[in-house]
Amino acid sequence: MQIMKPTFRVTIEKLIFGGQGLARLEDGRVAFVWNALPGEEVDIEIIKKKDDYVEAIAKNIIKRAEERVEPEEESFLSTSPWQILDPEKEDHWKKEIAMETYNKIGDVSLQADDINIVSDDRKYGYRNKMGFSFTEKEDGTISLAFFKRRSKDKFPVDGSVLASKEINDVAKDILAWIHEKQIPLRSLKSLIIRSNMAGEVIAGLFIKDKLPFSDYPELTNTLKGFTLYYSTHKSPASVPTKLLYSNGVEELTEDILGVTAHYGLFSFFQINQPLFNLALKDIAAFVDPQIPLVDYYSGVGSIGLPLSQNGRNCVCIDSDKEAIAFAKKNIAENNLDACEAHCAPAEQLTKYIDKDHMIIVDPPRAGLHKDMIKTLLMRQPPRIIYLSCNLSTQARDMRMLSEVYRPVFFKLYNFFPRTPHIEGLIVLEKV
Repeated sequence: MQIMKPTFRVTIEKLIFGGQGLARLEDGRVAFVWNALPGEEVDIEIIKKKDDYVEAIAKNIIKRAEERVEPEEESFLSTSPWQILDPEKEDHWKKEIAMETYNKIGDVSLQADDINIVSDDRKYGYRNKMGFSFTEKEDGTISLAFFKRRSKDKFPVDGSVLASKEINDVAKDILAWIHEKQIPLRSLKSLIIRSNMAGEVIAGLFIKDKLPFSDYPELTNTLKGFTLYYSTHKSPASVPTKLLYSNGVEELTEDILGVTAHYGLFSFFQINQPLFNLALKDIAAFVDPQIPLVDYYSGVGSIGLPLSQNGRNCVCIDSDKEAIAFAKKNIAENNLDACEAHCAPAEQLTKYIDKDHMIIVDPPRAGLHKDMIKTLLMRQPPRIIYLSCNLSTQARDMRMLSEVYRPVFFKLYNFFPRTPHIEGLIVLEKV
């Protein structure tokens, strides 16, 4: 007998950082509710409990907001929970959330006119990288899958409306090969696929058993490279424990404002390239041609190298070996003789932080390491250009740097349409 989970009726006040709707339970706890929009009255099912808050999913919409629209796919809560929000309202709410985050955590006082958001017409099909898991359908056939939100359970999907058409097509072709080879579900872990603006694709399939095959997915005009990895069952992540097979190329290229950038399956690379190019042009406006650059958390050099095409000195620093290998290749192939790349954690290679260098940072979601903050405050470079996919840690770091630096520029970029994620650019200058 299936046990019914208790539900609670609440009214949604607003959307918050993270993408949920904010509501309050009768006992005073705050509820962060997925599948809910401001002004809606909903019945919620709690999926996570803490002493002072709960996380929940709206299971029944009693009073519907005017800005609610029908989602494009059933998997929207796992990949893009704002598919229920009218696209015309998305930029509005992202600005509201950004202002609240910067003001509250960053200790600034921004008004609506102080910050702009850049979007384009592409609401779907913009992602150039997707990761799929696998599950079994009711008829026993294996399917691509995503994980349910806040759960280890999976559900079958045909692809993702966020992904490029090329990614979805290749995913289906590889799934057909899996069916042909009758690979058991217990042996399958994940599938990672990347595409570029030219429509070229590389893919990596991760399996938990070292299985032999007589043939493999064929390369096409779209699929330029395929790799098969044994990935230990001891880790749920897509860890390439051992390479079992490789055919074709293992990297893609992208033109970034005139620089040819090489990157691989595991390299950090921006998900939405057209929007990233717009952000890069804004960054370029704050780069003094007379001052050398240091690009921390540089990845393959996608920020620093395009800004260094006129002989400007630039140092790229990243802790990922693959990314730095590609950064060095990108430097050599683009004849950027005044540039160099080093593999090290940012906080362990701070010797380049001084008054003679301009600093660019694009850190992971955790933000800047405390030792980076300490060094920046001590050595005081003239300008810090800070791009971030996590406005809360960016705002925290801005506040910590405020004893020496003041923000002179804010801008948002809708790199991730139909999701609550926002990319933010802040330029900090020495007071």
